[in-house]
Amino acid sequence: MTVAEDDFVTLDTPTGPMRTHIVKPAAPGRYPGILLYSEIFQVTAPIHRTAVMLAGHGYVVAVPEIYHEFEEAGKVFAYDQAGSDRGNTLKTTKELGAYDADARAVLAHLAERPDCTGRLGAMGICIGGHLAFRAGMNPEVSGTVCFYATDIHKGGLGKGMADDSIARAGEIQGELLMVWGRQDPHIPTEGRMKVLARLNEVGTRLNWHEVNGAHAFLRDEGVRYDPELARSMQGVALDFFHRTLAVGAGGGVSVSTETRH
Repeated sequence: MTVAEDDFVTLDTPTGPMRTHIVKPAAPGRYPGILLYSEIFQVTAPIHRTAVMLAGHGYVVAVPEIYHEFEEAGKVFAYDQAGSDRGNTLKTTKELGAYDADARAVLAHLAERPDCTGRLGAMGICIGGHLAFRAGMNPEVSGTVCFYATDIHKGGLGKGMADDSIARAGEIQGELLMVWGRQDPHIPTEGRMKVLARLNEVGTRLNWHEVNGAHAFLRDEGVRYDPELARSMQGVALDFFHRTLAVGAGGGVSVSTETRH
């Protein structure tokens, strides 16, 4: 589908106004909504291209600026050490409850839009994968996609670095897709297995994919980008959203590992 020009909405949150990028199909109609979370660098060009890709397959995509309390609207951090340092500092400066309030604000906005069907999903990358995981705890979220979600295994999100994401995993009522890079030093094997064990313990409707890729293999800038894996896993995510959001919720559990030689 042709995608409309970008739009922005400013949503009220308990910690102040939050600019949220809206990308949607140009054709009039009603489409499922996806809350898309960025990496720590906010809404960079690769994140925008991901939003366009999703919108082009028939979704209204809302991308919030996750550090709106601390930075001016539109602020993007560079993919360099200074940008990484700033993003990581804010990651553990922001209150955990503020992240959750932001999610509720975006989901409520999507549900109320006249161009949205009310079927809602969430997707995120890196810290965004963790934020999407938490967004999936909202009962209106039918499907959640998490790409190499950081810090779930060690509870390191938010001020105090003591999040309760693993403890609350049973609150995820919709279906969940988690994608990991086996060569990602931020989420080692023992960390991934801790998350998997907990999700199995609580009976999550789970799809689990591990690929031979580094952290940020999805990002189409930088040396860690893997076009083959990105294309493959984006396709898995699109199929997942088509099934859970566009044509209705699915069931069952599948766990798979993709190995590339």
